[in-house]
Amino acid sequence: MADVLPLVEARLRTALGEPDARAAVTFLGTDRIEVLRFHEGDIVRYATLGMSAHPMTDPTAMVADPVAGPRAELVLSVRAGAGADTDKVLRPLAVLGASPQVEGLVVAPGASLDVGGPLWPGAPFTSVLVAEPGGLVEDLELDAPMEPVRFLPLLPMTPNEAAWKRVHGAQALQERWLTNGTDLRDPSRRSVPLD
Repeated sequence: MADVLPLVEARLRTALGEPDARAAVTFLGTDRIEVLRFHEGDIVRYATLGMSAHPMTDPTAMVADPVAGPRAELVLSVRAGAGADTDKVLRPLAVLGASPQVEGLVVAPGASLDVGGPLWPGAPFTSVLVAEPGGLVEDLELDAPMEPVRFLPLLPMTPNEAAWKRVHGAQALQERWLTNGTDLRDPSRRSVPLD
């Protein structure tokens, strides 16, 4: 099997340009997860590289299939500046990228991922909503029987939004954001009105 990571990095470069920084994190018993940073105007994008090296497998499966299964990388977009040290998101993002290997998670659109603390120092967000892929970075088709690599956007959620989403669902929260004209890239935005 060909190593998919060079293909994934090439797809990220095609869609987002040249990364201006990268960091790597290795957790005990897992492969290395890199986080690449891209600038586009006043938007900073952080993308994982390494999560798609292996397919995500159902934690209840008796044997993990080394080839078949969904593959993904995570992409977070925030507005630069505003006094937020968003570069500190690298480690929490790498933790999320390693979660399929560490916890046996299958990360899919509509899921909530909690980092157990602020996404970066002083951030009002402690979790993210996994959004639908295909808008920013196109899926990367791989040779059968491997499934395509999907680039999943992450939308930061405040604790109140995360709690509301657990009750009402991901689509209802996204509709609430849309109705209120919420700037999901604002690193210091407040929670959307939820009453």
